[in-house]
Amino acid sequence: MSKPWVFISPSSRGIGHALTAHLLRSTTLPILATARSDLAGVKESLVAASTTSLNRKSSEDAASRLHVTCLDVTDESSVKAASEKAAELFPPSSHHLHLAFALPGILHPEKHPRQVDYDAALETLKVNTLGPLVLMKWFGELLPRKGTDMSYVKMRGGSDPDGSSDEDHRLRVPAHATWVTNSARVGSTGDNRLGGWYSYRASKAGVNSITKSFDLHLRSRSADNAVAFAYHPGTVKTGLSSEFWANVAQDKLFSPEFAVRKMLEVVGTRTVRDGGRCWDWKGEEVLP
Repeated sequence: MSKPWVFISPSSRGIGHALTAHLLRSTTLPILATARSDLAGVKESLVAASTTSLNRKSSEDAASRLHVTCLDVTDESSVKAASEKAAELFPPSSHHLHLAFALPGILHPEKHPRQVDYDAALETLKVNTLGPLVLMKWFGELLPRKGTDMSYVKMRGGSDPDGSSDEDHRLRVPAHATWVTNSARVGSTGDNRLGGWYSYRASKAGVNSITKSFDLHLRSRSADNAVAFAYHPGTVKTGLSSEFWANVAQDKLFSPEFAVRKMLEVVGTRTVRDGGRCWDWKGEEVLP
């Protein structure tokens, strides 16, 4: 039986940091997290965020399951090296990537075409679109194939595959592997009613396109053992959106912890028939 593991990139800040800490608390799965620098500091922060200082055993368990490796999505050699590290930690002969979260993102907002800066727009596309694409290229091979024995997960009926009965270990882990690419509603061409944000909109439309293609690839490679979809988390109170918090209604400005809970609810309820599409935090489809 193939054993599952989790991949989150990046994990140093924002949603990725909150998600990694949450999964350390709510599952007993091993996790490979990424950061561009200060790996020891990032790991210490994640372990601290996932446990209480009063629970030493829990802290030691989280630290033993969490691996942090260097990865910069604008440097393909680092992505390749990180995938090789993953294969060492979790040999494909006995393990498979079960939950993958490709979350890189930057924002350079432009209200007018004259505000588009070529270098900034290029950086946006490199991080937001090519970043997830190179993650698919190097980590996609670690997802299960058609013939992978998934019974280690399936026999536990969609709960934490290690079967913990602890109150905090109740995440619904889907029986199939899931690849989630971070997108945004503004990546929808049909929903574009305000214009602006030229480079960011284009980068997220690109995310939706490559995720669709990747899901079609998984249909032939993995059949019902894996699915890929794009995800719109809403406006989350992170550094990416800080400039716009004042323009968002308070009930639509989410904490990272709330955003993570909603993301995992969607992950736990999508089927392999829901792949290749973009879903929002309410579980509703964001049309192209």
